[in-house]
Amino acid sequence: MKIGLSVRIDVTKIDKARLYAGAKGTYLDLTTFVDTDQQDQYENNGFISQSVDKEERDQGVKTPILGNVKVFFTDGAQSSPQSKAVIDEDIPF
Repeated sequence: MKIGLSVRIDVTKIDKARLYAGAKGTYLDLTTFVDTDQQDQYENNGFISQSVDKEERDQGVKTPILGNVKVFFTDGAQSSPQSKAVIDEDIPF
């Protein structure tokens, strides 16, 4: 399945302490959750936030939502129930 996503973030909300130097530049890890079946009142399908590691999640650390994700293209293919189950198990809720 192919999905086209449009991502819009508010860079003023970025926690600059989470930026890190890599071999080819400065990086920021982000996390997004997308529901291709539902949209909110603004036609967004999900959100994007800064990533937190497992230890931080266990401590209840939350980062602000930086922006929204909108699905603008799908090829119409269905994902298999098996692959969806694996994806759902990884969601840190």
